[in-house]
Amino acid sequence: RQAAIDRLKMENDYQVNLKAELQIRHLNQRIDTIMKYQWQTLQNLSQNQQKILDLLK
Repeated sequence: RQAAIDRLKMENDYQVNLKAELQIRHLNQRIDTIMKYQWQTLQNLSQNQQKILDLLK
């Protein structure tokens, strides 16, 4: 009987860990997307600053 309880606990732990891993992967993908967007925005700002500096020369 204890073995059956242990198996159920192990299966539950596995399912919880799997769900957590999938959530972490999803969050990492979202972070990557946000970082790419921020990098593009930073590049655009840098280009605009350079254009303004060129106009001021």
